[in-house]
Amino acid sequence: MTKFSCTNFAVGAALVLLAWIGCFSSGTPTLICPMPLITIVPAFYLASRSFHSPYWLGVLLPTTLFFAWTPRISRGQSEVPRRSRVLLASLTVLSLAYFVVSWRDGVQYQGREHTIAVGVVNTIWAVILWTILYRSSRRSSFAINMLFHATLFAWVAWYAFPYLGELP
Repeated sequence: MTKFSCTNFAVGAALVLLAWIGCFSSGTPTLICPMPLITIVPAFYLASRSFHSPYWLGVLLPTTLFFAWTPRISRGQSEVPRRSRVLLASLTVLSLAYFVVSWRDGVQYQGREHTIAVGVVNTIWAVILWTILYRSSRRSSFAINMLFHATLFAWVAWYAFPYLGELP
């Protein structure tokens, strides 16, 4: 196993852990367990009566997406690909739109303090990601590329698009 593939594997394993914390570490949305849509929606679907599968399989989705999105990183690619820049821009805009649309439900069901707090935490994630991306444009390296992608998918796995609304 090369140094690059070991790093990929470590990031993939960490994403499973972060996705589990973000989705299942509490029975309700909290600051540590915001129940991001990328894991909670598949978990709800898998737990439904019509599908009868282990709901916890939903936590594997962010890792699967990470491996599918970053095949060249395992070979040591040093430059953040254009499509990843577009992905960050898209997720940033969609996150803002999500909070605008979901704000009222979040305040009603999770409370004003929780909704503000997860909004602030998501803003911090976005600022960190844009800072890493800016840094990568100044000096590309495998480490910065991996840091960017690990942070991007950690945000998606753990905190992006937190559940705001009534739980089923």
